[in-house]
This record gives sequence, structure tokens and C-alpha cells, in this order.
Amino acid sequence: MMQLIGMALVSVVALGLVLLLVATAVNAGARWLARRDAQQAASPEAQAEKARENLLIIGVNGTGSADFLAVRLDEANDQVLGIAIPSGAFMEVPGQGFERVGDSYSAGPAVSAAAVSNYLSVPFEHYVVVDVSVYQDALTNQSLRDVMPNVQDSDLGQEDRDRIAAFIGTVTGDRTALVPLPVKPIDLGGQTFFEPQREQIADLLLQWWDVRVGGDDGAVRVILYNGVGAPGVAGIAAQQLITSGMRVIDTKNADRFDYATTLIVVQDGDLAQGEQVKSVLGVGDVIDQPSDQDVADVIVIIGEDYTPPEGGGS
Repeated sequence: MMQLIGMALVSVVALGLVLLLVATAVNAGARWLARRDAQQAASPEAQAEKARENLLIIGVNGTGSADFLAVRLDEANDQVLGIAIPSGAFMEVPGQGFERVGDSYSAGPAVSAAAVSNYLSVPFEHYVVVDVSVYQDALTNQSLRDVMPNVQDSDLGQEDRDRIAAFIGTVTGDRTALVPLPVKPIDLGGQTFFEPQREQIADLLLQWWDVRVGGDDGAVRVILYNGVGAPGVAGIAAQQLITSGMRVIDTKNADRFDYATTLIVVQDGDLAQGEQVKSVLGVGDVIDQPSDQDVADVIVIIGEDYTPPEGGGS
């Protein structure tokens, strides 16, 4: 009898192990499929299609600061959706650290576009600059019809400007929603900053852009270190990576400034991500160095072999 009980226990344990292995394999397979689908959705072609709908409207007041309106021109559903971002919103600006996003405009509209794209996890490759009064009227009137006729600067060609203006002209007021970024005012050293409220913003991004903030959306998460000491070089590299659909978690100085070769350190074992970073930057040695941290997928230390693109990161 004892022998039979022992055999039964062994069988139960063995069955339990088999079921555990099967469950683990199923879960791993499900995660792999989800990651594959997310990566396909984040492919360059998909990114380009998404970016075509998006436009960053920059309202300037002549002080070097700016306010922003991150807009989706949804032609398929005949609607215009937008999130107004005040200049005092506190967020990561590539190459400059955490600061008022409005101050990023002093470094150029491309830096501002990179900061907004990075924060919202939505690609904004094109911008138009208007006077702040036009920006404010758009929010008050819930209409973008006066924006395109009053553009001061833009990276859009005339054909695209005309196309956007024509579409905006067909969208009725009940199909337009321009809402303020959910923020909480905070005082730091006598200055007022606005802390974005991530949970409320996540709801907007999910409804309007189908972006799940904090989820496994396939975007490669990168931390950039300046390993050569050249001012702004990490910020320029960050703009390149953000434009390609990656997410830059932080930019900072390396432990020293004499790195001859750019190092691309893969933290999660997926060397394809390292190769993706290398293809965007054009240089780098990809190193596999798995880590338990879940902050970044890839760590990049910029070396002397890195050459910023002509015109910076724009």
C-alpha cells in the first residue's frame, strides 16, 4: 500500500511539473506573440502612417518659450483631436533633462517635437509655428481653421499645408475636441510648474491614439549617456531614436568622456533591439549584458565614432 501511495505522489508531482511547464510555455508564447504584434505595429511603415495624422502646433510669444497643441488629424473619421500642453508642463527634454517643456523651444522646434513625442509615446514629426494668440483662439473656439493661414514657420511643404487646411475646413465643431493636458500645479523655488497627471493622460492616449502608456507597446526603451563630452550630443542622438519610434527614458553624462567607440548595451537579451539602435545611430558595438532592471531595454554610451546628422537631430 505504501508503495502505491508513493507512486501516486510521484505521479501527482510529475503531473504538476508538466502542467507548470505547459503553463509557463503558454504564458511565454502569449508574451512573445504580444511583443511580436506590438513590434509590427511599431514598424517604420506603421510609424510613418501614424505620424502622417499628427501635427504639433507651437504657439510662441516672442520670449523663447512656447505652448503646444498635439493634434491628431483623423481624416478617416472626419475629426480633429488635440491635447494642449502648457509651457510650464514639467517633462523630460532630450539632452536637457527634466524642465518646463516650453523652454525646449529655445533649442529649436525639433527638440520640442522630440520631447512631446517622447512623453506622449506618439510620433510628432511635423510642426507649425503660430503666434500664441492664434493658439489661444484655437482652444477657445475649438477650431483650427485660423491656424494654417497664420503659420509663421513649419517643416511642411506647401502641398501638405494645403491638404491639412482643406481637411480642417471640412471638420465641424462637434467633431473637434481640443482639451488641456491634465496637470497639477506645483511650486518649485518660487516658480510654478505643472506636473502632468499620467493616469488621466493615459485615458486620452488610449481613446484617441490607441496608445497604451506603460504597456508593452513594442517601443525600445533607451537610456543615453554622453561619453565624449560634446554639449548636446546625447540630446541629438535622442531625437534620432525618438523619431524612429523608440522611447528615451533619460539622457545624462557618462562616467568619463574618452569613449572612442559607441557602446550599445542590450539589457533584456534581445540583440535585435541593439541592432535597431545601431542602424538608427549609424555606429556602435552591440553588447549583450542582461540585467534584472526593467527601466530600459538598451543603454547607449555615445563615443567619438558617432557623427550627428547634418542639421542636428531635426
